[in-house]
Amino acid sequence: MARQRFNRTHRVASLLRETVSEVLRGSVKDPRVALATITDVEVTGDLREARIYVHISGDEAERSDVLGALQRAAGFVRHEVGQRVRMRNTPSIEFRYDASIEYGSRIEQQLRALGLGGGGAPEDSEPTADSGATVDSGATMDSRAPADDDRDSDG
Repeated sequence: MARQRFNRTHRVASLLRETVSEVLRGSVKDPRVALATITDVEVTGDLREARIYVHISGDEAERSDVLGALQRAAGFVRHEVGQRVRMRNTPSIEFRYDASIEYGSRIEQQLRALGLGGGGAPEDSEPTADSGATVDSGATMDSRAPADDDRDSDG
């Protein structure tokens, strides 16, 4: 039963992402919401609440301005979602800023500064004989790990 609920919440989150994106692009009259990009949607297990994560390009003042516009439009967006999606209860909508893109960019910059984030793909790099690791399809594995891993069997 838990797996089925996960699949349902995943499907509902995906549907909400598409529908809210359509509403923000076509029905909301505030032009500031066009600066927001939906990055993720999380729905609670009872499908009554949805957290919509958005990325907003620009400085801090512009981000707070756009996020405020999204929060003010949340009731309208919920109403429009209720009209377009057939559900028993339309989830309440909360918009949150998603800083993961900046965080990832900052990490990538730091790795490049250390010389660890080269421009090539992981497959392009070849391991050295003294590294103690082998590269397989871009994944690094310790050479001391057993080749036959039985962790996924039900034994």
